[in-house]
Amino acid sequence: MKCPMPQIYLETRDLLKRIEEAVVNRRPFSLVRIGDGENLVMAQQNVWSLSKVLQERWAIKANRGEKGIHLPNLPLRNAVVSSVRKATVVGILPADDNTINAPDYLKRPLTDQILSYYRIEPAVICHAGVNRELARMEEFWSLLSGRRVLILTREAHKIKERLEKKPYKQNIVHALAFNQWQEYRSTLKWITAHKDSFDVALISCGVSAVVLSEQIAALTGKVALDFGKANNIILKGRPN
Repeated sequence: MKCPMPQIYLETRDLLKRIEEAVVNRRPFSLVRIGDGENLVMAQQNVWSLSKVLQERWAIKANRGEKGIHLPNLPLRNAVVSSVRKATVVGILPADDNTINAPDYLKRPLTDQILSYYRIEPAVICHAGVNRELARMEEFWSLLSGRRVLILTREAHKIKERLEKKPYKQNIVHALAFNQWQEYRSTLKWITAHKDSFDVALISCGVSAVVLSEQIAALTGKVALDFGKANNIILKGRPN
């Protein structure tokens, strides 16, 4: 009988070291993060009934066109579950999280139910809010300095303009707009075709970022980070 490998928890600076090692050694690396939206997508039909999922405020907003996805969406559920299973590092909220504005039952308790149901045991985890820390860390931007950065987000050109200026001074080689999950295949096809033109991808497009981050790393061999609301910190100085 195989003994399970002990789970590794990375503090932010430890995560930064792993990202640096992957960039320097040109190894694939994916960071994905699980929040309330990801939980609801993965819970569909298997952990929660579809009717229960659709009653949640987050799902109602999604179906108003505010989240880049529409529910129910079982292919998306399957894709997110698969990417959480395969990602290099998985960001999970602590039990007493207060970083995201959502009911407690939609956070860590639901994540635990989902991971248990799908029998997913991430080997390496970190805090799901690590993206917000990275966005404010000089060391993170120093690490990326001189690297070729791809941005994938709704406000791609705004972020590109900001990141190319002080204090970031980043080399943004591609700024791709991504609005809806339906754009996933065409976007991934384009990025794979241009895999030799970038070193690191920063991806901020809601739940879709989980699948994109894992798949970009797997298909291009590059570093791909689910950057979430770090975009708002870059543009506004705050996550919301």
